[in-house]
Amino acid sequence: MTWRSYLELCKLRIGFMIAVTAMVGYAAVADDLNVAHLLTLAVAMLLGSASSSVFNHFYDRDLDGLMQRTAKRPLVAGSASGAGIDPRRVLWFAAALLVAGCGLAMASFNWAVALHLFLGAFVYGIVYTVWLKRRTWLNIVIGGAAGSFAIMAGAAAVDPGQWLLPTIMAVFLFLWTPSHFWALAIMLRDDYAKAGVPMLPVLVGDARTAKAIFINTVLLVASSLLPWTLGYLGNVYGVIATAFGIHFLYKNWKLVREPGKPLAKKVFFGSMSYLTGVFLAVVLDKHLPPLPF
Repeated sequence: MTWRSYLELCKLRIGFMIAVTAMVGYAAVADDLNVAHLLTLAVAMLLGSASSSVFNHFYDRDLDGLMQRTAKRPLVAGSASGAGIDPRRVLWFAAALLVAGCGLAMASFNWAVALHLFLGAFVYGIVYTVWLKRRTWLNIVIGGAAGSFAIMAGAAAVDPGQWLLPTIMAVFLFLWTPSHFWALAIMLRDDYAKAGVPMLPVLVGDARTAKAIFINTVLLVASSLLPWTLGYLGNVYGVIATAFGIHFLYKNWKLVREPGKPLAKKVFFGSMSYLTGVFLAVVLDKHLPPLPF
């Protein structure tokens, strides 16, 4: 495989999101933003995320070959072309990334950051990919905890003793994943059905999945407001998070009224806009310079 193939195995877009999530967890509890610490944290989390992503590519290479969206992934394409990719090399690569990420977290911060990084990789790589994905529609619900550990890792990089606000934010991340991924699953329902993966739309159809997304999003938006209502974050956060939440709920409601791929696509991309808005609200509320009036 070429170096580009190795980069594709790392799923850098997911890794970037995990790194940003950790930095938001850092910003939520820090009085000041240390740029060197933030960059180091981002690299450590990127390494941990890449490790679980590489393992996901390795373990799911049989399913990936059955799905149009993933049929050209490196391990699938390499096998089809007879490139002779050694699976052991891929596993060693995943292990090296995880050791590097945990080692950097331990050396630069503390054991709590390294533990949360490891748990995030373990949940995605083993709990979701190996234990749940092929067995139950709860796969992505439970597997969504992988992203929650990034928030906890970021907060622990500042102070492992501050846990309540990071835990609330971790619950928010946990609830965000089903609304995000079930919308994607509606878009890719035929692919998942062909591969025999029991994603919710495959089992119950688009209409019932749309209702499940809406109910989950109601809980999601409510959880996003807890840091404000409990006094951990201020009015800047409250106003921005509420506005983004209402907009995202509206997209979800439209999907309930007209379930199908076109609106599911809007909910999918809307979920990323909503997450960005809430993350921005955290940073602005905690670190926006005082207004002169």
